[in-house]
Amino acid sequence: MIEFYVEESDIRIDRYLADQLPDLSRSRIQKLIESGHVQVNGELCQSKKAEVADGDFIQIELPEAQPLELKPEAIALDILYEDDSLIIVNKTAGMVVHPSAGHDSGTLVNALLAHCESLPGINGIQRPGIVHRLDKDTTGAIVVAKTEAAFHHLQEQFRTKTARRDYYAIIYGAPKQESGTVDQPIGRHPVDRQKQAIVPEEKGGRRAITHWKIKERLGNYTLLEFELETGRTHQIRVHSAFMGNPIVGDPLYSSGRSIGVNLPGQALHAWRLKLIHPVREEWIEAIAPLPESFTKLADVLRRRSQS
Repeated sequence: MIEFYVEESDIRIDRYLADQLPDLSRSRIQKLIESGHVQVNGELCQSKKAEVADGDFIQIELPEAQPLELKPEAIALDILYEDDSLIIVNKTAGMVVHPSAGHDSGTLVNALLAHCESLPGINGIQRPGIVHRLDKDTTGAIVVAKTEAAFHHLQEQFRTKTARRDYYAIIYGAPKQESGTVDQPIGRHPVDRQKQAIVPEEKGGRRAITHWKIKERLGNYTLLEFELETGRTHQIRVHSAFMGNPIVGDPLYSSGRSIGVNLPGQALHAWRLKLIHPVREEWIEAIAPLPESFTKLADVLRRRSQS
């Protein structure tokens, strides 16, 4: 049971709770309200539009989450590297990494459960072996641990920034400089809970550092190479938008812009992953070829810039 007193004046209860409970999405909070899990001043509240005021006492009951039943699914994988300790896959656009509400099948985890026998039990039930993530529509290299020891070794590499992740992206606009660094903290967007935003650290943002350099100028567009120093949710997408150069095809951070080329998602690809093998203690490097949609977009923009 979560309990607290309201310290604001006349605000919708779903909005207020979303601000107070950043780990819960607004849609999740609305479902809790509608399903009778929220009380205000001892009275049941089932309207997400109900207003609360300073001094109101809210009680929220969080029902125990029902674990999803993970099922192995014979989904084809583009495997870049594999041994007894880990597997590196070139993830396709549209594939969610691990099951969650609304995505209980067709995920990378479902595919890996059919491919590997040792994943269950590593890093919990819902995310077996998952060390880091890629957004649903971001393509490229992702590593998954196949043993408990490998999981902890790889997790530590990402924590200490030993593992290196390099991305390619096509952005709107043409930066004046040839390279640069964005050092801006990232946190949950204060209004749109599906998005991240630049949020000061004193307000809950976490430090995020992205290095970039130009690979090719394509007229009013640019092919950039990014290197992540930190790994925040939507980091490259948020930092690109902060630069004034959102990623082409990004449905969240470049909405309303059309380029005339059909894309399965944002033009963002994790092309290289470099890390230390958890057993052999040697560097291994996996290169993920660019997807056809990315190369097609680059070719179209290249021809346009030359005409």
